[in-house]
Amino acid sequence: MLAVPTIVGVSIIVFAIIRLVPGDPAAVILGINATPGEVALIHRQLGLDEPIYTQYLHWVDGILHGNFGYDYQSGAPISSLLASALPVTAELVVLSLGTAIILGILIGTCAAVWRGRAPDWVAQTLSILGISVPDFWLGVILILSLGLKFGLFPTSGYVPLSQGLGQNLSHMVLPTLALTAGLTAVLIRMTRAAMLDVLDEDFIRFVHSNGVKASRILFFHALRNASAPIITVIGMQAGYLFGATVIIESIFSLPGLGQLILNSTLNHDYPVIQASVLVLALLFIATNIAVDVAYILIDPRLRMKAD
Repeated sequence: MLAVPTIVGVSIIVFAIIRLVPGDPAAVILGINATPGEVALIHRQLGLDEPIYTQYLHWVDGILHGNFGYDYQSGAPISSLLASALPVTAELVVLSLGTAIILGILIGTCAAVWRGRAPDWVAQTLSILGISVPDFWLGVILILSLGLKFGLFPTSGYVPLSQGLGQNLSHMVLPTLALTAGLTAVLIRMTRAAMLDVLDEDFIRFVHSNGVKASRILFFHALRNASAPIITVIGMQAGYLFGATVIIESIFSLPGLGQLILNSTLNHDYPVIQASVLVLALLFIATNIAVDVAYILIDPRLRMKAD
């Protein structure tokens, strides 16, 4: 139920803030030599001469009827722009989130099991480096090293899955690494801390004394009971990933929602920015709902309350 007020609040904030950005869409469309009469004509055609609350209501009414509006520059339907950009961003986020979850939980668990020893020191060093290094700086370093110096991966552009899985993944490796580092570092620290708390519990010693295999204790009992804070961090960081795509997609020239938002901001293309940010907000809300469902599936006590 909270999703609807959140979406309405986001739409109002985005709609209002965008109109505080200096610049005029009409001037961008017509150029610097436009006359006041030509600017006024564009304003009337785009509805920019109406009160801001009227513009907002017209925009919401269009969305409720499945019409996101049209791009000021090309005149193309915004829905078609979103349809082409959304899969790129979704693939980048899924690859980054999946990689971070696997590496973060695996390394964090190893650090907890071998606490105070070499694997733990290595894991903590990696987590500090990952948290300290900005995504955009790491992206540039990856381009200069793995891309240009060694020529291992393409440094820009995007190849759809329909044109080949290998080509697609090769273009996504560097942006995925740049976007994954920070989240992996956070998950390493959280997993290590959560696992250390659980491994010191009495029930772990009891299960171990009954002769249960160490691997089963580690992954079935310990990791499952330590999963709540880990899932919370994953949900929070997933929202961060959606925002970070704006910079990463610009660095690697990926035609996703981030790149679409940036280009539309430079062109003062209000409808495209509003629709793109609204889609990102919906994705963030969907991610949080998925996190809540994951809590219920993992924790039997929450499952009983839900029933």
